[in-house]
Amino acid sequence: MVNFSKLTFAMSVLLKYLFKTNIKFDNNHSTIHVLFALVDHYEPGTGAVTKEVEKSRVEELLEKYPKLADKHLDSDGRKPRRTWFFPPHYHRFGNLNRLVTLCSEGYGEIELHLHHGKHKPDTAKNLEDTIRKTISEYSEFGIFGEENGEKKYAFIHGDWALDNSRNGKFCGVNNEIDVLRNTGCFADFTHPSIVESNPKQINSIYYAVGRPGQSKSYARGKQVRAGVHGEGLMIIQGPLHPLFIRNNIFSLRIMGDGIYGDPRTTSQRIDKWVDTSIHVAGKRNFIFVKTHTHGATDAEHVLGSEIEYILEYLENKYSDNRQFRLHYVTAREMYNIIKAIEFEAHIADPFDYINYRVTAPNYREAGDRQEASPELKSLLAKSYR
Repeated sequence: MVNFSKLTFAMSVLLKYLFKTNIKFDNNHSTIHVLFALVDHYEPGTGAVTKEVEKSRVEELLEKYPKLADKHLDSDGRKPRRTWFFPPHYHRFGNLNRLVTLCSEGYGEIELHLHHGKHKPDTAKNLEDTIRKTISEYSEFGIFGEENGEKKYAFIHGDWALDNSRNGKFCGVNNEIDVLRNTGCFADFTHPSIVESNPKQINSIYYAVGRPGQSKSYARGKQVRAGVHGEGLMIIQGPLHPLFIRNNIFSLRIMGDGIYGDPRTTSQRIDKWVDTSIHVAGKRNFIFVKTHTHGATDAEHVLGSEIEYILEYLENKYSDNRQFRLHYVTAREMYNIIKAIEFEAHIADPFDYINYRVTAPNYREAGDRQEASPELKSLLAKSYR
């Protein structure tokens, strides 16, 4: 049976991609800066695995990621920096303490991933209380940077249900955009996503503004522009594009930004990430490539040969320091660079602006905090068990 929703979605993406005027960057002899971020929906306990399996997934990351990252450098001489979006549901068994050690050694940063409203719709109050309590407890580990003395965080919604966008499932809060803004969220990195929750506005960086009583209010927004100060919750999307995975017309697929081995990432796909040209309006030579993975379950791909290939290809093709410069960035650093373009307009070197608005976290282990508090667990359990 034909799935008309998926077919309509695919045709919509294809047409928007083909007719989008800024797919290719300008060939104006300016250096093209490729800013690459891999955001990890890091859920070590997913799949209802045993405690031993959950802990072993974290240990595998701690063992393999430094060895992987130490072999690679971008145009600034920096190693790949991953962003682990870590849900408080898995703040247990010392997982967060262990993950913080990677961050304190410069291998990446931690931001907020949250599943809620799965077993019954969440409420705006419970959501806000949950986020504020999570920020408080994560802060014991030095997690999250600050702006003007206030903790700030990046966000990825569990089950792709940002702003109650999946027909009332997996969220329940229609004013989620406002709750996120009120609690210090500086940007959302959820998309692209599945059909019903994906924004109508694709391959762009824009501001979403909540609409009272309406779900999926991020579907469209005003694009972030160089030299123009916008308002709302910044939505930073990864590339969404058509791709022939074999040499025939029947192999055409709509590909998002996921790295999970299906299909295995090729040079053609990496070039599509760059050619999709997600940028701030008015600054076409800064290309933002946000990709994602579920690193605890997709470790085979993002701790092994597939990610090795991706990094090697990026460094060989997009780090010649003449036509291209490659920059490995975290989610926070990507946001800061975007804000610098928005406020300063004519910045030259993105590396100078990685801490432009939200400061770098000051990570530390908190040995006496091995799991979420009973209060945080209770807040989480109200809508998601």
